[in-house]
Amino acid sequence: MPVLTSSSQPRKQHKALTKAPWHARRRLLTAPLSKDLQRQLGIRRIPVRVGDTVLILRGDFKGTRGKVTRVDYKRVRIYVDSASFKKPSGEAVYYPIHPSKVVIVELDQSDKARVAAIDKTRKAREAKAGVREVITPQQGGQS
Repeated sequence: MPVLTSSSQPRKQHKALTKAPWHARRRLLTAPLSKDLQRQLGIRRIPVRVGDTVLILRGDFKGTRGKVTRVDYKRVRIYVDSASFKKPSGEAVYYPIHPSKVVIVELDQSDKARVAAIDKTRKAREAKAGVREVITPQQGGQS
């Protein structure tokens, strides 16, 4: 979780969370990627968006997989289509889930800017880690 205040007092931490601006709340809405996606994309966490497929890890809907239908910035919760219950009137109500309690198993890659940002982050991490391509001598030529 990003640091919004340097205070350790619960009242100040709560105030910082409830009064946080929208760009800071976006950082609070990040969820870890599955191990396969981590290896494939080279990143560990990413903000959740509508259309992402997630696996719920905690709560009554543990083990349920579904698509994100809504992201609530004010409450810092996401709503998954498979995590719902029916009211006595028959209306389906989606259950709010904190993004840290899910893992993203499939990304919605319809937004080209998001794909470009993922590539940029991956390349920066590789450069920072010193990952370089190994140049091998051509076979059949000079050795």
